[in-house]
Amino acid sequence: MTIQFGTDGWRALMSEEFTVENVKICAQAVCDFMSDRDMGQNGLIIGYDTRFNSEVFAKTVAEVASGNHIPVILCDRPCPTPVLSYNLVSRECGAGVVITASHNSKEWNGFKFKPPYGGSASPEIISEIEAYIANIGPAEKIPTMPIDHAEEIGLLEKIDPEPTYLNHIAQMVNLNRIRNAGLNIAVDSMHGAGSKYFAKLMEGGTSNVVELRSEHDPNFPDMIQPEPIKKNLGPLIDFMEGSNFDVGLATDGDADRLGLIDEDGNYISTLHAFSLICKHLLENLEMKGPIIKSVTMTNIINKLGELHEVEVIDTPVGFKYLGPVMMEENAIAAGEESGGYGFTGHIPERDGLLSGLMILDLMSITQLNPSDLLEELEELVGVYHYDRHDISFEERDRECKLLRIADTQFESIGDLKVISTDDRDGLKLNLEENSWALIRFSGTEPLIRIYAEAPTANQVEKIIQNCSKIVEQ
Repeated sequence: MTIQFGTDGWRALMSEEFTVENVKICAQAVCDFMSDRDMGQNGLIIGYDTRFNSEVFAKTVAEVASGNHIPVILCDRPCPTPVLSYNLVSRECGAGVVITASHNSKEWNGFKFKPPYGGSASPEIISEIEAYIANIGPAEKIPTMPIDHAEEIGLLEKIDPEPTYLNHIAQMVNLNRIRNAGLNIAVDSMHGAGSKYFAKLMEGGTSNVVELRSEHDPNFPDMIQPEPIKKNLGPLIDFMEGSNFDVGLATDGDADRLGLIDEDGNYISTLHAFSLICKHLLENLEMKGPIIKSVTMTNIINKLGELHEVEVIDTPVGFKYLGPVMMEENAIAAGEESGGYGFTGHIPERDGLLSGLMILDLMSITQLNPSDLLEELEELVGVYHYDRHDISFEERDRECKLLRIADTQFESIGDLKVISTDDRDGLKLNLEENSWALIRFSGTEPLIRIYAEAPTANQVEKIIQNCSKIVEQ
């Protein structure tokens, strides 16, 4: 079996490829990578999410690192990926590993590697780790050390990662302003690792947090997967429709993504949510600097960039691309369609918790609810509609579908003329009326994703239908 890292780490089905043996192989590759670069003495920090056996897999990584005489910092509870990443940076560790499949369904688990800067590993680093993986022999020959013994001799330390992160994130926004804004906030952590964080941050003020699906549950019941998009947020939408709450926030399995529901129970797309946050950074917080966005992110960001005279830079999908550019350009923010947004002064990585705080800070300053904020945005930049359609496929059909997409001549899609194309990540069709379509293979699941943005919902629907016919032929 070949272990390959996708958009953000290696993910596989637990019943098939994601096994203790394969996790040991990944862990040994990380140890080899660290040792060859003299990073080992700074230690490896390890975290995990709420999935089946994630703690077991995390301890497996710790045993391998200890067996390689690399100091280990092991989280003592499930932990959001951004929480682990910030602890990595603040403790100046050599690297980090998070056992998580993020937003994938319950059958999956994953192995995320974090370099010293705390973001997603760049394609260059991933290629190096995959090269180490290819040269590792049988898992049973990998050196290990029992957790208890490593702890006894001072090679392993267990930590609660929450305080370090909470103290830092409280400085990233005006927390007192949010706490005392009198907001009624509904939070759906989707049975994932982000549970209780917003409630802890809001303690002591007039703002009130009610939590839904806050219990850790590896079955992720009543949802297709713990991804905070409309089809998975029924309980939060129903709650908002029947209450007088001001906003609904949702985080995915490892809390690096944000979903947003307005006061009437309407889902606000990830593209509009990031646009609201960027408008907040540029106007209310008067920040200046580039904004980085993936090819799947809205053209609204380009309009905001023009209005505020800041550069907007596109990258392929994934923070393994956005993060390094964010650091190089000293950008104020970076965002992708998945609902993952990163911010200057923090880590070059998605953070669903900080993203939620940014929305709350925007509401606290403006004293507007989400629907009014969206209306205000549309008055400034125009109306944009967006949708995404996922199509599953068999791996044996990948090459055939790739060829079909590449061979198709696109002159128009959904009655809109094709102006230009971009094949950096899938096939993006830039259309007239500032619209676009994208056909790309997911880097984390066996899915072909079709994205579309246009001035009307009818145009978006036609674009997706046209692209779907090509993919499904």
